[in-house]
Amino acid sequence: MTFDDFYLEYELLDGLDAMGFNQPTPIQEQAIPVILDNKDLIACAQTGTGKTAAYLLPILNKIIISEHKGVNTLILVPTRELALQIDQQLQGFSYFVNVSSTAIYGGGDGISYEQQKKALIKGADIIVATPGRLISQLISGEIKFDGLQHLVLDEADKMLDMGFYDDLIKIINKLPSNRQTLMFSATMPPKIRQLTGKILNNPSQINIAISKPAAGIEQIAYLCYDGQKIGLLAHLLAENKFESMILFASTKEKVKSLQHELKRLGLRCKSFHSDLEQAEREAIMNDFKNKKLNTLIGTDILSRGIDVEGIELVLNFDVPPDPEDYVHRIGRTARGTNTKGTAITFINDKDQKRFDAIEKLIEREIPKRNVPDALGQSPVYNPQLKQPFKRKPFKPKFKK
Repeated sequence: MTFDDFYLEYELLDGLDAMGFNQPTPIQEQAIPVILDNKDLIACAQTGTGKTAAYLLPILNKIIISEHKGVNTLILVPTRELALQIDQQLQGFSYFVNVSSTAIYGGGDGISYEQQKKALIKGADIIVATPGRLISQLISGEIKFDGLQHLVLDEADKMLDMGFYDDLIKIINKLPSNRQTLMFSATMPPKIRQLTGKILNNPSQINIAISKPAAGIEQIAYLCYDGQKIGLLAHLLAENKFESMILFASTKEKVKSLQHELKRLGLRCKSFHSDLEQAEREAIMNDFKNKKLNTLIGTDILSRGIDVEGIELVLNFDVPPDPEDYVHRIGRTARGTNTKGTAITFINDKDQKRFDAIEKLIEREIPKRNVPDALGQSPVYNPQLKQPFKRKPFKPKFKK
């Protein structure tokens, strides 16, 4: 099957040719006809399956052949990075098409806020927005979505994880009910099902099984205690010269502290987190893409908002709590022309059950190694073993 089989407009097919798109992915093959047929859709598909093009292409095609005024499509996403990424992809697809788009996200200065406001009032064809910033723009009462035809919720599960449920409902209540609604989510927890029942009308359903990590990724795990992790990291970096790597940690605070540790090891690194201003985040990402930095340190938000070729190593300083986040994380390596990469995970004694769940998800046992002798002994790997209950020390009470 090719994109010609969807009978898309010629100018849109020209954009696909220019971007090197040849054959549709499974999610594109199934979703594009449903969207062209104006049906609501709920699709379970993770990052890397081609889901962005699966909804952008049919929406662009419908905008081309319609007489549209004002905002035609609203795409809601969890992070600024994803908003920018989708906006960039839109610009590529619509290179030969007279369709306008703008990204609405927080973290910028007052000038960027006013620019975004003008774009909303003027009515760009497609708006890609994070819920929080869009809510703040809607408060003025000047933004209207009367002519909206399409609502897309991309990475809906992540938006709910980040606490955006109430914001989503507020936004959706301001939209016309006679619209096409498309929801894309990597997982389908109960909250997603609840939201689906509220905002979708008799939707078609597509479930693309989670893709396994690319064959070119060498996956390794090290058994270690928390106090051994920095020493183990120094040992690995001394043995291997990685030109480009991403290090994932569990919390924003740990991300910040690891920046100091890695700089002591001589790495050109920066931490990437929500406390940074948008201009700082964009500068860090550009420096990483241009090889001025060789290491990024971030949380799982980074795993869904970066698409950079040439990343040689993904290092999980902490095991992710959600097994699917592991697939997202290590999928940052072995991308594009770089068909090989390495993924290393540090497993402490408390995270063994989490790692066992990862292996069950990807249906593969990952080789596990002990720390070097100089760092001491490694924990024994036994994910079924319950952690011993620690009693509080007995303190006798003496009568005065």
